[in-house]
Amino acid sequence: MNILEKAAGDRPVLVVAALKSELNEERAGDDVEVVFSGVGKINAAIATAESLLRRRRALVVNYGTCGKISKGLHGLVEISRVVQRDMMAMPLAPRGVTPYCEDHILESGRAGAVCGTGDSFVTSDDPWLAANSVDVVDMELFAIASVCKRFGVPWRAFKYVTDAADDAAHEQWNANCAPGADLFWDRLGAALVCDT
Repeated sequence: MNILEKAAGDRPVLVVAALKSELNEERAGDDVEVVFSGVGKINAAIATAESLLRRRRALVVNYGTCGKISKGLHGLVEISRVVQRDMMAMPLAPRGVTPYCEDHILESGRAGAVCGTGDSFVTSDDPWLAANSVDVVDMELFAIASVCKRFGVPWRAFKYVTDAADDAAHEQWNANCAPGADLFWDRLGAALVCDT
């Protein structure tokens, strides 16, 4: 049974993206609902939770843009796991770990890149990212994955590399934001048909 059959009726696939400028929702199929959350972890968590409270989902998919930390990455990448790069509660817990919380690494169950989520636009080198094997950085995924875990809904994430997470990142993001959407829709369509 594929994911579209699982998602029939009251269990559609939910795609969460931060901005309409990142994703053309007209390409969504009949079994896919698109929600635009706004930028950052709080907005992403609220939008995802509200949607899951309204309707049970078979799958939540996050699409967004990202900056690359691993130099060889380009194009559309799937995410295998996500960490919080901006949780800094030392000395109660090491960086990336929320004190008294077990979920500091969330896994999609898929092969792919490691994403570091934080409420900042990365524009300079951060040795912690490399030391923790972070491949790309974004501003929403950890929150979306956390809500999915809380609601018991599987998640997947696809990120389009727009910039090198350096001092030119904002210019690169503006120039490269749009092309990833078509790649995402093509990949998602194939994944949903083949997924079991």
